[in-house]
Amino acid sequence: MSIKEKFREFDKRDKNAELGGGKERIERQHNAGRKTARERIEDLLDPSSFVETDKFITHRCNDFGMEKNKIPGDGVVCGYGKIDGRLMYVFAQDFTVFGGTLSRANADKIVKIMDLAMKMGAPVIGLNDSGGARIQEGVESLGGYADIFYRNVMASGVIPQISAILGPCAGGAVYSPAMTDFIMMVKESSYMFVTGPDVIKTVTHEEVTKEELGGAVTHNAKSGVAHMIADNDEQAMMMVREMMSFLPLNNMEDPPIQVCADDINREDEHLDEIVPDDPNKPYDMKDIIETVIDNSNFFEIQCQYAQNIIIGFARMGGRPVGIVANQPAHLAGVLDINSSLKAARFVRFCDAFSIPLITFEDVPGFLPGTAQEFGGIIKHGAKLLYAFSEATVPKITIITRKAYGGAYDVMSSKHIGADVNFAYPTAEIAVMGADGAVNIIFKNKLSDEEKKKAVDNYRKTFASPYKAAELGFIDEIIYPRQTRFKIIQALEMTQTKSKTNPPKKHGNIPL
Repeated sequence: MSIKEKFREFDKRDKNAELGGGKERIERQHNAGRKTARERIEDLLDPSSFVETDKFITHRCNDFGMEKNKIPGDGVVCGYGKIDGRLMYVFAQDFTVFGGTLSRANADKIVKIMDLAMKMGAPVIGLNDSGGARIQEGVESLGGYADIFYRNVMASGVIPQISAILGPCAGGAVYSPAMTDFIMMVKESSYMFVTGPDVIKTVTHEEVTKEELGGAVTHNAKSGVAHMIADNDEQAMMMVREMMSFLPLNNMEDPPIQVCADDINREDEHLDEIVPDDPNKPYDMKDIIETVIDNSNFFEIQCQYAQNIIIGFARMGGRPVGIVANQPAHLAGVLDINSSLKAARFVRFCDAFSIPLITFEDVPGFLPGTAQEFGGIIKHGAKLLYAFSEATVPKITIITRKAYGGAYDVMSSKHIGADVNFAYPTAEIAVMGADGAVNIIFKNKLSDEEKKKAVDNYRKTFASPYKAAELGFIDEIIYPRQTRFKIIQALEMTQTKSKTNPPKKHGNIPL
């Protein structure tokens, strides 16, 4: 065979590998409103930056006639490329090849990419579109999954791991994404479930659709399994690109700083009027957040789940920060099981990757009721307390209004290691509201007039930030309009913070 013939052979094999399951299956994927694995990678990475590895790998199964059906690449496209010029590792399951199912061979491809990512200190982005384990391979396929799971755990807190669910993912295909840091889903085309509707009908006799059981809305709004939702594959890739702009490549790097075109000295007078006079009147905490951050660009996480707490990424003076905030516009901003879990995991992620934490606090306490107590609010609320206490990144807290009871302690108070604690003049820091406190202290022994005076007295003493400021629990009382500059000043002051927790193998978070 001449050199030219060898080149022609290579060209033919190369093009054949890029066709995956063939034109007919690619067309079927497009008709279902989904892109192919290669098209998704093209949308995700900088143009012409993708380098593919293991393009010609095929499965090694000789049972059930599989030896007659070998497709190069074997259902997963792997490699590395760049987002905004920064190194990223990617694997994309190809649904046109055996339904994207996991074989021993393509598990090896994913494992190789994850090992490289750990060595080089760069994120892994998984584009998942898989029917689960390849049944024809039995335990070999299961072993492949376990190898991936193990690497997910080893990489946790070392490199960011992002999963995009871009089709039906079932069984083992959902456990790897569940151990990654963030999960993106697409409306009406992506599903996650351990067992599908047919199995559920057989075992429990429940009838449920794929969408109701494990669709994007279900996992973003009800279960909290997913963190972001997109309208289509292309938007999903754009959102992952944006998220990566806030994150460092690994746990030894600082988050990427951008040039800030938004005046750090900017004061916004309307902030002085956002918190209402009536302590029981709601307001939208996002109005404060979006006003004080750079260019109002807030990348919110889990916006449909546990809406009484807000989490997300933003920049202050060009520096990425993680924001945790009570939301008085939803359930008065109380802490409950779901909001505690949502915030605790986000706090731990930010701490793992050196992203400073900004906490906006307006919390009347923990949600009372048997459903919460029986559901374990004590241990779940303790997760958020644990996460904030354990975090060694710069922590800055702004109390806008209520900071009542144990919830005051939990929301990054001075006592659990916050570096700078601000309060607005509207802040109320107390064990509970004035009416409830007077009823307990005086046990209904007062006349109406005396009770009114006692309530006023309690309010003057505790429904203000001055008592806490006298004790040093609040560092500074500020005008709301000064919030942006004060936070940026505090971030600059704390950027050289060095704190280590006592040496230990690991703590025992209340799971």
